[in-house]
Amino acid sequence: MKRLIILVALLAAVPAAASVINYHLTRTYVLGGSGGWDYLTYDASSHSLFVSRATHVMVVDPRTGTIVGDIPNTPGVHGIALAPELGKGFISNGADGTVTVFNLSTLATIATIQTGAKNPDGIAYDPASSRVFTFNGGSNDATAIDARTNAVVARIPLGGRPEFPAVDGRGMLYDNVASTSEIVAIDARSAKVTARFPLGSCLHPSGLSIDAQHRRLFTACTGEMGVVDADSGKVVATIPTGSGTDATRYDPASGLAFASNGRDATLTVVHEDAPNQFTLVQNAATALGARTMTLDPQAGDVYLVTAKLVANPRPTSYRDRYTVVPGTFELLVMQRT
Repeated sequence: MKRLIILVALLAAVPAAASVINYHLTRTYVLGGSGGWDYLTYDASSHSLFVSRATHVMVVDPRTGTIVGDIPNTPGVHGIALAPELGKGFISNGADGTVTVFNLSTLATIATIQTGAKNPDGIAYDPASSRVFTFNGGSNDATAIDARTNAVVARIPLGGRPEFPAVDGRGMLYDNVASTSEIVAIDARSAKVTARFPLGSCLHPSGLSIDAQHRRLFTACTGEMGVVDADSGKVVATIPTGSGTDATRYDPASGLAFASNGRDATLTVVHEDAPNQFTLVQNAATALGARTMTLDPQAGDVYLVTAKLVANPRPTSYRDRYTVVPGTFELLVMQRT
C-alpha cells in the first residue's frame, strides 16, 4: 500500500500538460511574392494575420491561407502593432524611419509619421497610455507616438540596440537590448526607462513576450529561453531551445510559452508549471528558416513563415548562407493535438 501511495504521488508531481502536449505542422500555405520577411501580428477580432514583406504588408486569413489584403509603401517594414479600440494599425518602416498608420477595417493608409529615428524595428501599442512605441535599431532609442493624434511625443535613449518589445497592459513595457544582453523596463506614460535587467548568461536577446498575470517575461536568447521576473528583473529560469531562436510567445489559456528556432527548424514548447517552475515539453519540427512567429490566443495555433532555402556553397557573410527560391514564401500552421 505504501508503494502505491508513493507511485501515485510521483505521478501527480509530473505536470499533466507535459504528458499530453503535441504540436505538429498541420498545414502549409504557399503565399508567394518576393522580398524578405520579419514580424508577424495576429488580429483576433478579424482572424487576420499581418505579415511584413520588405516593402509591403500582406494580410492573410490563416485558416485558409487566402491573401485578403495588402498594405503598400512600407519600405523596410519590420513590425505591425494594432490598436483595436482606435480602429488603427501601425507599421514600423526601417528604411526611411517612418511609421505607417492604417485603418484596421479598410487597410487604407491614414497617415505616415516621420519618427526622426534610424531603423524603427520592434513596435508595440500600450493601451494604458494610448501610445505606440517604436524601438529603433539604428539610433539605439525608442520613439513614443500618441496613437490618437499620430504625433511623436518623446524619444527614449536605450543605451544599446533594441529588439522586440512586450506590453503588460498596465502602462509598463519591456524591450530586449540585444547589444548589452539586458531588458529595459519603460514607464509608458512618462516615457522613461525605470529599470535595466541584466540577463547574465542569456545572451543577445531578440524576441520577447509576457505572462501579464504572473509577471513573467520570456526572452529569446542564444540557444535558450530566459524567464525574467518583470518586477524584480531576476532571471528565474533558463530553458534550452533549438538553434537560431528568434521569437517567443506566451499563451495564458494553456500556460505554454513558445520559441521559434529558424536554424534547426523547431518550435520549442515550454509549460509554466508555476511562476518559477517550467518544463520543456516539446521541440516540434517546423521548417528551415521559420524564425518569426505569432499566436492565435483563441485557438492556440502558432503561425510561422519561411521559404524554400538553398544553401550557398560560397557564402561571404552570415546573411547569405542561403538563397531563397523565388515564389516559395509560405505560412506554416502548428496545432496542438
